[in-house]
Order: sequence, then structure tokens, then C-alpha cells
Amino acid sequence: MSAALANAAPVAGVAVREASLLRLLTCGSVDDGKSTLLGRMLFDSHAVLDDQLAALDRDSRKFGTHGEHLDFALLVDGLSAEREQGITIDVAYRYFSTPKRSFIVADTPGHEQYTRNMATGASTAELAIILVDARKGILPQTRRHSFIVSMVGVRHVVLAVNKMDLVDFDQKTYDDIVAAYTEAVASLGFETIEPMPLCAREGDNIAERSARTPWFQGTPLLEYLENVSIGEAPDQAKRLHFPVQWVNRPNLDFRGYAGTIATGKVQVGEGVMVLPNQRHSRIARIVTADGDLQTATAGQAVTLTLTDEIDVSRGDVIVHEASIMQARKGMTARVLWMADEPLRVGQSFIIKLGTVEANADVVRLRNAVDIHSFEDRPAEVLAMNGIGVIDLNFDKAIAATVYGRDRELGSFILIDRMTNQTVALGTVEADRPKQANDNVRRHAVLRLVGEPGSQQRWNVYTSAGRKLTEALMLFLVVAALSQNGWLALAVSVADMVLRPVADRLAAWWWQLVAADRRLPAMGGHAD
Repeated sequence: MSAALANAAPVAGVAVREASLLRLLTCGSVDDGKSTLLGRMLFDSHAVLDDQLAALDRDSRKFGTHGEHLDFALLVDGLSAEREQGITIDVAYRYFSTPKRSFIVADTPGHEQYTRNMATGASTAELAIILVDARKGILPQTRRHSFIVSMVGVRHVVLAVNKMDLVDFDQKTYDDIVAAYTEAVASLGFETIEPMPLCAREGDNIAERSARTPWFQGTPLLEYLENVSIGEAPDQAKRLHFPVQWVNRPNLDFRGYAGTIATGKVQVGEGVMVLPNQRHSRIARIVTADGDLQTATAGQAVTLTLTDEIDVSRGDVIVHEASIMQARKGMTARVLWMADEPLRVGQSFIIKLGTVEANADVVRLRNAVDIHSFEDRPAEVLAMNGIGVIDLNFDKAIAATVYGRDRELGSFILIDRMTNQTVALGTVEADRPKQANDNVRRHAVLRLVGEPGSQQRWNVYTSAGRKLTEALMLFLVVAALSQNGWLALAVSVADMVLRPVADRLAAWWWQLVAADRRLPAMGGHAD
């Protein structure tokens, strides 16, 4: 450990990881200052060379929006359209490092039109910096981006309340935004939310704590990012998932299966299974350009050979012989719809998951997400930038797993057959029972009967439905046994009338017994 690391004071609640790599993204609504923040981080971490600084000075005079000040957003926004309009369109990846840690940052667009690009940047991130303009507070796009980063598995968030200089660094404004955001995303499952008041343009609380926010007792942004511990299980510790990318057959004496290990590790002699055919074999060799290995781990590109001659092709997945992964011809998935035309049940697409492609039919739209409340709502279609849960059927079995277990084999894209455009990205959800959609149906009924007293109406309707069903079943049984329809009808009506009376008499009798024996009343608690 270096002297600088050894002498550094640890941040409260976080652990130091030496020379580690942190993948993060900046996101939020349009004009919240994402590119400016990233440019300032590059500048304050001394990652901007002298010639780049000179070019930034020239570009700031030509394209800048901050008067005589340097426009740090121009360090990131390189497209001419981005500079002319002062917005981010494409995802910009930037690499920089400090003595303690290396960073890969994805600067993502805030415009709703480019939500697909934001989701692409979030798909590989471990931490999200979500910016909020101190003047505007929480906006719909702030909520949408927060939901997307939670959807793709990001569990750590920095809430950057930016442009504090435009509200005179008012603590109440900051506290109100933090409280509103914390309440809004309470259901998204973030493990940590670290709020910070920033002025990205002038560098307040970026590299050093600002004198203009004496009420802020937290750590500056760069110091926090250097020391934060993500705490995720490394891919090496997970089960082996090896998507076959290419069958390597250079001559008659060699057949290998090339690809990159997604999760876990593999070693020579280990028993494996090939999905979707579930054929078993053992690892004979682990071949690389630098020679054979005895063991390989997640992230390594290798060629595996097997002891048995079995049928393996591109799109198959090699797993441990005791793996719980299964091949499936259908699945439930959460999708972000990105096309202009809405998603409808019955449409057919090409799905790409890992290294496999298949035909996929949308057989059910379970629900759509209300971006304001994050609740599931019934929906007939899914509009552009809508998020919902769908059921897909495939024309062949493919190996897939829940997104939380493997990002590569738990995520996919849908491609339009006619235009060849990517129209949706999705994550594999755990299989849901049929009852999982009851809440959506309940919302639909409550909306039809009206909000005042809707819960009581719902209870009345469901109770009446059960009684009618029971009466019908009794009618059918009596009619079948007696061969007399009128008798069956009479018995059914009598049951419907007399059963509530019997229930009331039973309840009355129980209360008398409970009072006489000094027992706790129904629904009470005995000491």
C-alpha cells in the first residue's frame, strides 16, 4: 500500500480499495449540468493536458454558455450538434485516475428523446451520479433515470444537487430536494444514497469542501468516489457462465469453443454441462494465445476444449454440471421501450441475449410503470420510453438467467425485423405466478368504480363474486344428483340467504362464550 493511501483518513461508512476500478455514470434531466460536472472532475483530478486546456479556452469563447468562464462541458461533448445546441446526445465515456482509484465515467444525455443512450451507459455502471438542478428540483426525467439505473442493477447513488450558486447556497432548498428525492425513490432498493450540494461550474464540493456551504458536513465528491465501497460480489465468485461465441476448428485434430467467461471460473478436469441441450462433458484444455491455462476466471477470453465430442455451437452456454441455469422457450422480462411506435401484444421481434439470437413473440403485457409513483398500472400498449413487464415466447430454447445473477445472460435487446433497429432493451425477471397480476386488475376495477370508497366497493364486489360462484357450484352438484333443476335452484337460493344468517348467529354465539369465559374477543391479543 502506498504512503498516500496509508496516511489517508478513511471516509465514514466506506472502505478503501487500493487501485481499484469504479464504473459510474452521470445522469438526470436535461440542463442539470452532467457534462459540466464530468468536465470539472477531469480538470480537478489533473486529467486535462495543457493543449486540451488551451483548446477548451478557445472552444469556450466560440461555443461556451458561461461568458468568460471555461465551459467544462466541452471537454466531454465532442459532437458538433452537441456543441451547437449545448446538449448531450450520445454517451461519452471518459477515463481518468487518481492515486487511489481509476474511473470509467459515462456521461449520458438528459433529453427524453435519448433515453436509450442513457440506459446503455447505465448497463455497465456500478454507481450513478444523479444530478438535480437546485432551481427545478425533482423532474419526471430524474425519476425515469432513477428507475432505469435501479432496473439495470445499480445500487449506489450520489444525489448531486447542482447549481447551488443560483439559489445562494440555501440549505433549506438543498434539504427539501434531498427529502423529496429520498421519498420518491424509497421503493427502488438503493443501498446507499449520498447527497451533495455542488456548483459544478465553479468546483464547489468537487475536489475540496466549499467554504460557501459551511452547513455541509459530508465529503467532497472526488474523495467520496475514491473511497466508496460498492460491496458487490465479484464475478469470479459466481457460478460459471461461458457463452460460446465461436467454434474454433482450424484442423481435423482440434475443436474448441471460444468466448469470454461471463461469471465464475473454470479449471481443467471440471465437469460441465452445455445448454440448451444439457449434454455433459469435462474440460480437457483451456487454450489462450499465450499458452494453456489450468484455471481461467470471469473476464478472460479463452478457448475451451471438451473430453467428449458433443454438439456445441454459437449461442450455447457452458456451465458447471450442477448449475441451476436453465434453457427456456419463454420468459418474463422488464423492458424499456425505445421506438416511436408503441409496443403491443402480438408483435414479433428478434431477441439478442448473450451470443444467441432467436425469434421472440410478445404474448402478454403484464403492466406498465407509472413514472411518477413507480407503481404498476394496467396498460394496453407501451409508449416510447415506457417501462413495463412483458411475457415473451421464443422459437427455440435459449439459456438465460435472472439479471441479478448475470448481467450478460440476464439482459437482452429486441430488434425490429423490418428496420433492423433496436426497439427495446430488457432484463430477465424471476418467473411470476399467475396471481402476480391481481394487483393490476384491482387497480383497473378501482379506477372504474371511482376513488371515494373504492376499497369498500372492491371488497363488496369480490365477496359477491365468491358467493355467486359457490351458489353456482352447489346448483350444479344438486342438479346432477337429483336430476331436478327446480330443486337445485331452491337449494342454491336457500344457501345464499341462510349462510349469512348462520354466520351472524355463529359470531353472536362466539361473543357470548368469549364474554362468559373472559376470553379475548375475536381479533384481540391475549397477554
